[in-house]
This record gives sequence, structure tokens and C-alpha cells, in this order.
Amino acid sequence: MSKVTIYDTPMLDELENGEWPSFITAFKRLRDDHPSERINSMVGGLLGQLEHSYETRMGWWKGGTVSVFGYGGGIIPRFSEVAEHFPESKEFHTVRVQPPAGNFYTADILNQLADDWEAHGSGLQTFHGQTGNIMFIGATTDEMQPFFDKVNSYGWDLGGAGPCVRTAMACVGAARCEHSCTNEHGMMRHLVNEFQDDLHRPALPYKFKVKVSGCPNDCTNAIERADMAVIGIWRDEMKVDQTEVKAFVADKGRDYVIDNVTDRCPTNAIKLADDDTLVVNNKECVRCMHCINVMTKALAPGDDKGVTILIGGKRTLKIGDMMGTVVAPFLKVDTMEEIEYLVELTGEMIDFFAENALEHERTGEMIERIGLVNYLEGIGLDLDPNMVSEPRQCSYVRMDGWDEEVKKWYDKKAEAATA
Repeated sequence: MSKVTIYDTPMLDELENGEWPSFITAFKRLRDDHPSERINSMVGGLLGQLEHSYETRMGWWKGGTVSVFGYGGGIIPRFSEVAEHFPESKEFHTVRVQPPAGNFYTADILNQLADDWEAHGSGLQTFHGQTGNIMFIGATTDEMQPFFDKVNSYGWDLGGAGPCVRTAMACVGAARCEHSCTNEHGMMRHLVNEFQDDLHRPALPYKFKVKVSGCPNDCTNAIERADMAVIGIWRDEMKVDQTEVKAFVADKGRDYVIDNVTDRCPTNAIKLADDDTLVVNNKECVRCMHCINVMTKALAPGDDKGVTILIGGKRTLKIGDMMGTVVAPFLKVDTMEEIEYLVELTGEMIDFFAENALEHERTGEMIERIGLVNYLEGIGLDLDPNMVSEPRQCSYVRMDGWDEEVKKWYDKKAEAATA
């Protein structure tokens, strides 16, 4: 057995101080204790290069072309630019694999994934980050195809990487959450099946992410992270169980309910009456979920459920962080016809992005450049006054001529209904 090179890592060692677990400790465990000499060596070299990056304040990885037969994406090439100093980690590619909707796994499949990756890669994995993928980190080029063949043989596929439709992500949804307002997993499955080719063969100006959250709590961070966010919502009245309300008030006290529920409503839509019941002005409710989260037994989403579609969320790129903009305030997705409409609308968004975005430009940045009205016209959506609900929430919207435009919109709808 050859000796593994141990590089001095004084700066990384500092990350092991303190009360919190450290990834450096885990790396060292792989370097020192794993039975595979290949993994010992790879992770040892990785630690050396990471220390060098901390010293120089530079990353020393460059890209390239690494893939598997029939695919154009799904693998992130990582070739070391300082391989002469750390030859053990000269290639440290990452493989992205699509997770199941809602991130449900059995213990057997997790063990299988871990065993296969230790046989072909470094053993390092992450679940799931903001990409939505399972990330298998650290392997050489010649191990890519054998590992993919194993994963693919038990029904799994590569995720997205590069300028393509990225791996979709759905929250745990109705399987475990009482707040669910839609079929998150079914919707994700329909979208993935339809756009699988756009995911595996990059052909867009930049990435396009779709995330599905079953309620406005948005556990997938879709509104600020996805180019297309699908958020479960309800449009009728919130359900209130006044018996449970009174029990909650009796347990916590009126001051607690006022301080932590009613006074925190962003639109003052909920009040605590003198008889310890809640009075809800549903017209003013903006579905922020705070009161429902605090008083889970007493309050619940309504019964007329569907989804809201937002476009353009992303983290910092060219013009800073952006939240998604509502383009479809409410869509029913109960029937197959309604789901097909959502899939078709997604396709229009992807096609318009492919034809009109600049290189390395996200959907939100494209909309900022060309204007929301032009974007809505391009994807075939009518302007809807519900896209802006109140001037106080959207102070940048000019209101002169607003009433006339709203009347035109309703007149147009009435003419279409009688045609």
C-alpha cells in the first residue's frame, strides 16, 4: 500500500475549531480512514489544493468537455490548473443526477448510490442544494461512463448542467404537508417528462430553472431562485376553526396571539375579537401563510386550490437579485387538460427565452431589458389587473389611466365570453 501524501493545511485546520461540525473533518476522515486507497489519495490532493486556494484567494479549476454517450450536459468538468503540485486531484468532475419528486428515498437506494460512487468516485456527495440535483463530487474522466451506466441501470438519469433547462425541484408536498394546495409531484413529473431533451442537450442562452412549491411557504425557494416558480395557492376564503382558535388563545393568551399573529399580518386582514374568535377579511389577505403557520390547527388554506405562476427569480448575476413576477395569478391544475395547458405555457416561456435572451442572461434580466408587456405578448398571456393587486404594495406602478385600462380588460373578457 503506497503512502498517501499529507499536505499541510493550517488554514483549513482553523475551520475545525468551534462547536459546529466541519466539512474539513469529514474530508480528513475520507483521506485517513476510508478503506479505498484511491479515495484516500484523491481527497488528500483535494485538501492540498483547497488550502492553496485559501492562500491565494483564487479557485484553480478550469472546465472542459466531459460527458457520457448521448448526453450534452449533466456533468461539470473540473480540471486542476495546479495539477503539477497536487496530481492526486488533477481531475475532480461532478456528476448531477435527478432526484425523485419531493426527495423521497429508500435506505436501500441511498446505500446503492453511496456504494456505486465509492466504487467510481471520491465518495463525496451533496443532497440537494439549490440546484435540486444529487451532486456526486470528484471523479476522473474514465469513471464517468461506468458510473452513469450503473445509475441509469436502476432507473435514474442525469440532471441539468450548462445553458439548458435545469433539474426541476418539488417540495415534499401533500405526502407530508397539510398546507399543500396542488399535486406538486405529479406536476414536476409532467414537466420533467416534457422537457427532458432540453435538460440533457444544452441549447439555451443560459439556464432556465423550474421549481414547484405546494403553498406560499415556498419550501423550494422558487420565488427567488427559479426562472419559473409554480406556487400552490387558494382563492376562496381561508378556513377558520373557531373552537381551535379559542383553545389556542386559552393556551397562549390574548397578548401572545395579538403580538405573534394579528399584529404581524402584513395587510391587517386578521383581528382577534373580544370573544376570542378570529375575524378574517379575506379580500385583504395576501396568503403570506404566517397566521396559518402559527395556528396550524385553527387555520388552513381554502378549498378552491390551484397555482400561481411567477417568472424571473434568480440570484445575483448581471443586475442583482430578483424575485419572481406574477404572470398567472391563478390557474386550476386539477384535470389533464389544465395540466397540459401549464406544460404548454412552460414551453412557450422556454422557446421565447431561447429566441430572445442574450448569452449568459436569465429570464428575469431579459424581461427587465425588453419589458414585461412585450414578454407577456411573446408567450401569449393577456395582461391581467390581478398581476398588481394594490398600489401600496407596488408603489413603482403608475396609476394614471389605470381605471380605463381595467375597464378595457373586463370589456374584452365580456366580448370573448359572448362571441
